[in-house]
Amino acid sequence: MTDAIVVEGLTKTFGHEVRALDGVSFSVAAGTVFGLLGPNGSGKTTIVRILTTILHQDAGVARLLGYDVATYPDYVRTLFGLAGQYAAVDENLTGKENLFMVSRLNHLSRTQARDRATELLHQFQLFEARDRPLKTYSGGMRRRLDVAAALVARPKVLFLDEPTTGLDPQSRNGLWEVIEGLVEGGTTVLLTTQYLEEADRLANDIAVIDHGRVIASGTPQELKANLGATVLEIGLADASIAAKVIELLSTLGSHTPHLVGNSVEVTVDEGPTMAMTALRQLDDAGITPTAFTLREPSLDDVFLALTGRQTDEVSTEDVVTPAKGRGSKTR
Repeated sequence: MTDAIVVEGLTKTFGHEVRALDGVSFSVAAGTVFGLLGPNGSGKTTIVRILTTILHQDAGVARLLGYDVATYPDYVRTLFGLAGQYAAVDENLTGKENLFMVSRLNHLSRTQARDRATELLHQFQLFEARDRPLKTYSGGMRRRLDVAAALVARPKVLFLDEPTTGLDPQSRNGLWEVIEGLVEGGTTVLLTTQYLEEADRLANDIAVIDHGRVIASGTPQELKANLGATVLEIGLADASIAAKVIELLSTLGSHTPHLVGNSVEVTVDEGPTMAMTALRQLDDAGITPTAFTLREPSLDDVFLALTGRQTDEVSTEDVVTPAKGRGSKTR
């Protein structure tokens, strides 16, 4: 399968110290969804800005459909569509007027622009609202229109930078269905997201980004398989005994147990056997759990095991890597 996007050794530093990207490499097969998964400040948006010619990298190579984005920026801009984190449409115009305007900016004739706007309004289930000002649209409708605007020129590659941030579950699910339909039609999608459920559902392949580096990559199934076959969730009445439980079960699996709320979670390869071992160790220590469950690992477990934190955690570690030490936060 041909690669639509190739990134090799991408490096970007802001100022003299803040290194947003530190040798990032990955490739995206044509006609697939590739997920860049990581928290705010990990470097996801910086990668998108370089691939879409908004920023220039300090080192490394980025190619879109075989064309170097730094060498052929004007031509590369004709190959992709971009829907960023914030809707790039005019809320004072109607849905139809927005798409007509974007079509004209893409050098379509007036007749072609009207036809393309109508086609996209139908495709994104916005035709009934075509004559309403955008300021009357819901968040989900706005995001669908933003993605529609990015597809006016029928690009082969679509960049979606955290497209469902702030949407309610129903709107998010609707946009996921739109993305799946685009990929079925042959579009290549690069998706940045903090939502593990989103990456798990949509992405054929994932690169986990943290502090400007790729710390893991593979299919969602491969990433979860590398973690372990089973997650033990041990509920505790008091989080104060969590440290003792974590130490007690530290050798149970290949990854250090983690505290999530009032529960200790540990990934293991032999679920039933390790569950019995864990219960015996807890009983010997005089600790009675409030709950004890076994489940399959999720991408949330993968990220937690790789970084020691969850994607939505905010901490002093949620920054990009400076040339020496840690620096200020950026995307």
